[in-house]
Amino acid sequence: MSGSESHHRSRGFRRGAALTLLFASVLATAAATDSLPRAEEKTARVPTRTVAATADRDEVARAAAEAMADGKSATEAAEEVVSRSGDRWGAVYDKERYEEFEQALDGTYTGVGIGARRTADGLIEVTRVQPGGPAAKAGIGPGDIIRTIDGAGVARRPVTEVMALLRGGTKSLRAGSTAGTGSRSTARSGSGSGSAKGSGSDTEGSASAAVGTTVVLGLERDGRSWTKSLRRARLATESVTVDRIADGVLRITVEAFTKGSGKQVRDAVLGAPEGIGILLDLRGNAGGLVTEAVTAASAFLDGGLVATYDIRGEQRALYAASGGDTGRPVVVLVDGGTMSAAELVTGALQDRGRSVTVGSRTFGKGSVQMPSRLPDGSVAELTVGHYRTPAGHGVDGRGVTPDLLVSERAQERATTVLSGLGGTQ
Repeated sequence: MSGSESHHRSRGFRRGAALTLLFASVLATAAATDSLPRAEEKTARVPTRTVAATADRDEVARAAAEAMADGKSATEAAEEVVSRSGDRWGAVYDKERYEEFEQALDGTYTGVGIGARRTADGLIEVTRVQPGGPAAKAGIGPGDIIRTIDGAGVARRPVTEVMALLRGGTKSLRAGSTAGTGSRSTARSGSGSGSAKGSGSDTEGSASAAVGTTVVLGLERDGRSWTKSLRRARLATESVTVDRIADGVLRITVEAFTKGSGKQVRDAVLGAPEGIGILLDLRGNAGGLVTEAVTAASAFLDGGLVATYDIRGEQRALYAASGGDTGRPVVVLVDGGTMSAAELVTGALQDRGRSVTVGSRTFGKGSVQMPSRLPDGSVAELTVGHYRTPAGHGVDGRGVTPDLLVSERAQERATTVLSGLGGTQ
């Protein structure tokens, strides 16, 4: 089990915004403010489908207002209406948690810059320290054991709880709620990608303490024990990493589509040497900002359709920018934790014949939520539509099926496929 203040994912995974990120609501919000291309600009004729179960926005707002008038919790009243509606992805967030999600999508979080895992003995071991962060400045390093946080023992505690303590979170994740940086897009009936992947993130389901607040860690290294007081700071998430994993293979790992991640992908692709194949690793990617996902897809396309979507029956479309690399071999690596905006990228590259997809079927989160502010400042996100891949395939509840289904040694198999495409030297 492993985790990070800003990221969580298998393979010692450090996902952010966690990150649980929101494709659908950001998509809907952008559409509502005319920041996405509309179907009137470029028409994409695909069948729309009626939303089977969704809460009525006015009913939710009315319940919240009446609860406030009676001195009760507006958030809880709204949650009850959404729960009764049968809207699988509908959710209500208090103001504090919603602001946390917004911060995570902006590519930042509040914490001390530590990634950790739980060992076989139940100890919490530091696996990564973010350069320049409070932990790094304090001399904490990989391999150190965290014994206590603010005097409380953490041995055998879930990594997600430990990460929440490091951030100063006070709220636990409710079953059935969405969470994380992708929270609005990564809702999955009480099973976030973190739980599905056996890892955790302190950006999920808990609000953080303020910048400058302190946390005291009890640490151990090579038999020596000591305590260190750290001040929490605003840190940048590391959503995109680029590395060479074999001759002729450049791996681009996207943990979540936070602000700026799309450009990072595009820069990595366009800056790669000739003859280098790309392994785009979207495993455990819970989604994020749809504009960033479209920018990432544009790295491999020269314009054209990325996805279509509907909002209350009105069709709209998303298009790639021109000038992407259309000749370099590409393999996209996915799994059951690949969701929302990450599924949008996967489906676009697969349908456009631009990549070979390897791994297991993706999660299947392709619905669109529209956020609305409630009287107490909380936010309700209700399902209003769905999106489809360029070939018209629905994603919600189905996911994207890889071209090559594998459950073990997925990266090894993906590299082999890339070699067959001429992507290794």
